[in-house]
Amino acid sequence: MASGLWTTPHAERASQARSVLLVAIVLIAASACPAWATGIKDSKSVAQSAVQPTAAACKPIYLTLDTGHMAVAPLMAEILNKHQVKVTFFAANERTQEGDGSLGAHWAPWWKARAAEGHEFASHTWDHVYWRGDVPAAPGAQPQFKMRPSAGPLDGKDFTWSAAQYCEEIGKSARRLEAITGKKTLPLFRAPGGKASPALLAAAKSCGYEHVGWSPAGFLGDELASEKYPNDFLLKKALRDVRSGDILLAHLGIWSRKDPWAPKVLEPLITGLQARGFCFQTLREHPQYKAWIDAQAGSAPAKPAK
Repeated sequence: MASGLWTTPHAERASQARSVLLVAIVLIAASACPAWATGIKDSKSVAQSAVQPTAAACKPIYLTLDTGHMAVAPLMAEILNKHQVKVTFFAANERTQEGDGSLGAHWAPWWKARAAEGHEFASHTWDHVYWRGDVPAAPGAQPQFKMRPSAGPLDGKDFTWSAAQYCEEIGKSARRLEAITGKKTLPLFRAPGGKASPALLAAAKSCGYEHVGWSPAGFLGDELASEKYPNDFLLKKALRDVRSGDILLAHLGIWSRKDPWAPKVLEPLITGLQARGFCFQTLREHPQYKAWIDAQAGSAPAKPAK
């Protein structure tokens, strides 16, 4: 009678049964309806969608940049910083389009800024010196090497060097990097052109420097003629071929390439590789060199026999 309508007990029981049934239907529908259908995400799915791949889940690669004419260096640094990519620089005091050489006073602030961003540094020899061959020696004699600088006042001249002279060449660049960045260099080096012999590498290692080359797919091709190897071709090749653990090589400017590789290819290369699950790390974290770097920490470079 509360509603102003008269009902029988039978009608009231039927009404109650319908109400129970209606509640049950609503509950079943709610549990069966997926979150995406309602436009509402549960807290777990929201958290998962916001999390980037963990370090353990990513596929590490190691971008290394050798010195060059440096004209593109500021733009390359902006791209690296924009995408939070850390690299390992191999530096020599090469001729530059502007300033007094890539390790001169003009570029010193640029290097210091890269150190503040967390990049790593290693030697590429001081005068970008190419190994030309081992000098034949009698059994037991100290090794000697045919060398040719491609920068500095001795550019293009041929010399015969001892192991100690080669170590001094590596060390000079490392000391200059430390002086202008305030950061200790890695006990690594890269021979210009990757050219070396087992004897030369052993000589460098005896004074505290392990050699770093690059992976076959990691050769990014910025040294090649752009007429034959255009940027689009090089980008597609790298995105197709690079694999986890690869060491990648490019330069801070190449004099001979008409259509510069950097910075045109650098940014789409970074974003393309990141989209494929790769993450960029420095050589400090590379499993092949980590133990060597840790072992050399705090130790002074050894002096090989003259």
